[in-house]
Amino acid sequence: MRRTLATALAMVLPLLVVPSLAGTSAQAAPAEAGITTREVVFDLVNSSRGGVLCDADERDYRVRGRLIGPTRTVRGDSGSITINVLVHDAGTGAWFWNLRGAARYDYASALARQGRTVLVLDRLGYDASRLADGNDTCLGAQVHMLHQVVQHLYGGKYDPVNGGPDLPHASQVVVHGHGTGATIAQLEAAQFSDTAGLVLLSPATTSPTRLALDALRDQAGVCLSGRTFAPFGATPAAYDRLLFASAPAPVVRAATARRNATPCGDVTSLAGALLNASLTDTTVDVPVLVMRGSRDARATGWGAVRSSETVTRRLVPGAGNALVLEKQAPAVRRAVSRYLDSLNLAP
Repeated sequence: MRRTLATALAMVLPLLVVPSLAGTSAQAAPAEAGITTREVVFDLVNSSRGGVLCDADERDYRVRGRLIGPTRTVRGDSGSITINVLVHDAGTGAWFWNLRGAARYDYASALARQGRTVLVLDRLGYDASRLADGNDTCLGAQVHMLHQVVQHLYGGKYDPVNGGPDLPHASQVVVHGHGTGATIAQLEAAQFSDTAGLVLLSPATTSPTRLALDALRDQAGVCLSGRTFAPFGATPAAYDRLLFASAPAPVVRAATARRNATPCGDVTSLAGALLNASLTDTTVDVPVLVMRGSRDARATGWGAVRSSETVTRRLVPGAGNALVLEKQAPAVRRAVSRYLDSLNLAP
C-alpha cells in the first residue's frame, strides 16, 4: 500500500541532519564538424528496484535522451564503444550537461570533441520525459531506470526518435552524476555492478547545509499542499544560491530560465536514498572520481563513497555546486578526462 505523502515527508527532514546565453535554445544546436547529436528514446519500467524503499507506479514510460559524439560512433559505424551516461540533479535536466551557446560550459560536447560518446538523459519527470503525477516515481525507481538504461545500451535496445542508421551498442558504460544524480549513479553501481567507472560531481550527502535544508523544507511544504511537483529553490534567486558561486551572469540566467520542478516522489524518498548510500555495504567495484567545489552551498564533506578499487577526491577552489557551469568548468573537465583516460577503456 502506498505510504501517505504526509507520513513520508515527516520522515525526510529529521533524517537529513545526520552529522550572451540568455537567448539560446535548450534544443540541440547544429552539429559541430565531426560531431553528431541524435535524439533517442528508451522504453523503461518505472519500478522501485534500486535498494531504496519507495513507491512507484510500475508503469511503462518512454525516457528521452541525446546521444552526442563523433559522427562515426553515433551513427553506429564503430561497433561496440564506451558510452558515458550523464545523470542530472533535482531541479535541472539534460540541459545542465549540454547548455548550448558557449563551448566553455557545454560538458557533453566537450567530451564529444575528445572523441568520447555521451548519452545525456532527461530523467522521468523532467523536460522531454514527461510524467503527469510527480508522486508516481521516486529515487528507488530512478536507480532502477538508470540500470535499465545501462542494460539497454549494452544490448542496443533503444531507438532514434527521428529514424536513421542503427544506434551504437556499448561495450562499457561510465556514469557521471551531479547532485542527486550522483547518488542515483552510486546506488545503481553498488547494486547492479554493471558500469566501468563513476564520476560523482557535488554528490548529495547526509550533511546538508542550512540553505539546502531550507530548500527541502520549502519543497516538502509544496508537496504537502497537494501539488505533485515542487520548485527546487522557492525563487530564482534561491535556485541561484543553491547552485552557483562563480558562474558568469549569462550562464546563471540561462540555467535559471531552464530550472525544473522536482517530482514529489523524489523529494519524499531523498532521505532513504542518502541513508542507503551511506551504509557500509553500499560499496562499488569500480574506480570513482568525486569532485566538490570549495564554495558548495548545499553540502559539507565528501559523502559516503566506498569502492573496492580507488576513490579519487578533487576539491575545486572557488567553485559552487554546479561544477560544469562554474568558471572552473575547464579545469573540472580536465580532471574528468584524466580519470577517464586512466580507466583504459575502448573509445
